[in-house]
Amino acid sequence: MGSVKSFASDNWSGVSPEVMQALQKANAGHNQAYGELEDPFMIAAEKKFKEHFGPHIALFFVYNGTAANVLGVSHLMNSYHAIVAAHTAHLNEDECAAPEKFIGTKVLEIDTANGKITPDQVEPFLMSIGFQHHPQPRVISISQVTEMGTVYTPDEIKTLADYAHSKNMFLHLDGARIANAAVSLEVDFKTMITDTGVDVISFGGTKNGLMFGEAVVFLNKDLAIDFEYRRKQGMQLHSKMRFIASQFETYLTNDLWKNNATHSNNMAKLLESEIKTISKLELSQEVKANGVFVYMPKEIIEKVQEKYFFHIWNESPKGKDNYKEVRLMCSWDTSVEDINGFIDAVKIAIT
Repeated sequence: MGSVKSFASDNWSGVSPEVMQALQKANAGHNQAYGELEDPFMIAAEKKFKEHFGPHIALFFVYNGTAANVLGVSHLMNSYHAIVAAHTAHLNEDECAAPEKFIGTKVLEIDTANGKITPDQVEPFLMSIGFQHHPQPRVISISQVTEMGTVYTPDEIKTLADYAHSKNMFLHLDGARIANAAVSLEVDFKTMITDTGVDVISFGGTKNGLMFGEAVVFLNKDLAIDFEYRRKQGMQLHSKMRFIASQFETYLTNDLWKNNATHSNNMAKLLESEIKTISKLELSQEVKANGVFVYMPKEIIEKVQEKYFFHIWNESPKGKDNYKEVRLMCSWDTSVEDINGFIDAVKIAIT
């Protein structure tokens, strides 16, 4: 399977050549451990983040997205608090109950067809505020891009942030595909995140060309007081921090993040246009970023997966008895040839 690209996940893709070169460069000689003692790699990465998000942020690198999400929200809440999120959110479905285990908190899930939530959907959960028998909602968490491939506009994010703050709550943003969202909206990170009032983000890069490492970014550094101890206690302090910092410094230089995300988004739009030419396939979500969600006939799925693997998203979508909903993810290295090969495989399976 290694020689054939899949549409399973952008996590399956390799590492951008520029990032690999940065890792090689960072591998020369010795350097301060843990990002301490005026580590030049850490300083360079932090400078880049401040260019994109503003001067008042606090930046912390961790190993992976689960840690970024769980540690980021945990610093804003106690175990008797609750997180409000879409039922499809990573914090609810894909972190193996890490919030419950490591924070002791409860996730209050909102059922949503497109992965996006609104203040009106959050409001019913706030009826328990002040009632000592119920968990107290403290953090609203959204994903950008959502797990359904949809995207929040800056106005929608600001509305949620303003609402959260009016209720003495915080807004967390899971940015596993944050670059794809910014490209889709044709905005920069500051416009989409800093200016809308987000409190903390999990800034991802591994789905867009990095090898490993994620960032927890507090948009107000006062919220990050003592977070370095929480990161250490959470087993996420990387000793050879330069190998994470050097990747992000390169990623945020010369628009590498934007170029990679633009390519994967464009490949998704191409795939969308080709799917529309096949009568037996039907899009289930509007394509906004690099994910394409499709109703596919059950009888052809295994045949197509033999050549191009992808994940089944919904085994039994309502009103689609002979179909399953599948997710097709494009990556920074997806090619036109990959798209054409996949479409050919679908057409052969249908005949």
